[in-house]
Amino acid sequence: MTTDPIADLAPHLDELHAMVLGILPGDFLDLSDVPRAREGVARFVAALPRPKLPDTVTVEDVQVPGLEPGDPEVMVRLYKPRDRNPARGGYVWIHGGGMVMGDVAMNDVDCARWATDLGCVVASVDYRLAPEAPFPAAPNDCYAGLSWFADNAAALDVDPGRIAIGGASAGGGLAAAVALMARDRGGPALCFQMLVFPMLDHRNETMSSNAVTDTRVWNRSANMAAWKAYLGVDGAGADGGQDETVSPYASPALAEDLSGLPPAYINVGEFDIFLDEDVQYAHRLMQAGVTTELHVYPGAFHGSNTIVADSPLSKRWVADEATALRAALTA
Repeated sequence: MTTDPIADLAPHLDELHAMVLGILPGDFLDLSDVPRAREGVARFVAALPRPKLPDTVTVEDVQVPGLEPGDPEVMVRLYKPRDRNPARGGYVWIHGGGMVMGDVAMNDVDCARWATDLGCVVASVDYRLAPEAPFPAAPNDCYAGLSWFADNAAALDVDPGRIAIGGASAGGGLAAAVALMARDRGGPALCFQMLVFPMLDHRNETMSSNAVTDTRVWNRSANMAAWKAYLGVDGAGADGGQDETVSPYASPALAEDLSGLPPAYINVGEFDIFLDEDVQYAHRLMQAGVTTELHVYPGAFHGSNTIVADSPLSKRWVADEATALRAALTA
């Protein structure tokens, strides 16, 4: 990619994708003012159709201990099928938002759907955000949520041998980081990692990371601003020097050894800024002997599976994820 592919997507998108992209505000994801960006995205998300959560699922917020001394408690939202089944799987979910925005409520419908359709208990972690709480706050909170979930598996009617982790965008990067932490710390055991267009590499050196500049979608300037808020350092290449002390728990693409990680599913759109780093990470997982499934969806941009949820492409995306999760949680 040498020019921004988002600027002239119409010939490549189905009609619904093109229509929605056309009505997004021009500065939708301008992170030069993080509080303002948070407010704008929150208004947009609030305006999206929100189906009523099914009566077959209960929703409960619990406060769990922080990971390190001095860390605050972490809120975990639980979505539990009403029928009691002590042999069901568990799914720990981490929301997106570039490490600087978002909350558990943005995925209420998805989490309830997974709990209903897959018959699993879902735990969504409300981690601290940058720049107010930079690295390692977010992965520490997510690992604390996973640890509590695994420690309380029996009480939650969850099979401790069938716990998966997943997330989208920043949440996908955090899910990858927590999988690394769990491996390095000797647990909790994970049976699967679902990485949805994950944010994996703070260096921003790939072709796709340079290609997307349109501020209607997650773009290069937003990505650089988010990483700087999270790490306090710029990325590599033309935008500044890389800090060699950056941890792979912050930027998972830096991990030298990917062996011993749980099976992975990675999906990303053709026009996503994270395309190249996600494909590279999938290849490296496979080279390390980790069973990995990779999907690159033609005509999809960052978040289009949610923003244009009714399109045929997005429906196929959701169905593919469900098939992979069901296989992992029922194996």
